Amino acid sequence: MAENVNDLTIEYREGDQLLVKELDKEVLTKGAWATVMYKYQELDRKTQDFGPVKFAIRRYQKRNGEYQQKSKFTISSVDQANKVIDILQKWL
Repeated sequence: MAENVNDLTIEYREGDQLLVKELDKEVLTKGAWATVMYKYQELDRKTQDFGPVKFAIRRYQKRNGEYQQKSKFTISSVDQANKVIDILQKWL
């Protein structure tokens, strides 16, 4: 993992092949517990094309000088993201 919250990433590689491509990220909170929101795509191994945009919120805890992922929530589609936005706007 990373020592600095800004160095955290959702990107994932196996060897030279990029399997999860980070498109954007926003750090929501910093400190001993950090919350990061990611916009990303996953590689479809059959077609070798990146699939639809997805979103994830991940929580990290800093222990022994490094951030370790503790929880995650994935928003699997733009439609689901819009529903979350609508509900949050209603509540706020």
